[in-house]
Amino acid sequence: MNAQAQALAAYRTPTNAQKTPRSIEYDLFAQTTARMRAALAGGRTKFPDLVSAMNDNRRLWSELAYDLALPGNKLPEQLRAQLLGLAQFTLNQTDAVLKNTANADVLIDLNIAIMRGLKGQGEAP
Repeated sequence: MNAQAQALAAYRTPTNAQKTPRSIEYDLFAQTTARMRAALAGGRTKFPDLVSAMNDNRRLWSELAYDLALPGNKLPEQLRAQLLGLAQFTLNQTDAVLKNTANADVLIDLNIAIMRGLKGQGEAP
């Protein structure tokens, strides 16, 4: 299931009716990050899984960037700008990983940092 389908399913699932948008975002980052970690741990034989997870991560960050760019976004302007920069970095790094010229670990670390922020915690999720 891709990130967009996951988001739609998450918003439509009755068990998520009590969840905040922030906790749903956390769950999407957690699911995507777990898939990237599992694919990396599987080595070269799991490269198709890594490609799938990386593409879902790209969609997740693209949706985040779209939301950040909307005029009604209520986050502080400086934070929005920083997150948009991270989104651009993620898109560029994803391309490099898929071309086998970079490592996906930095994207996993970045997602974990975002997850910490969404949870309001300093320690790893």
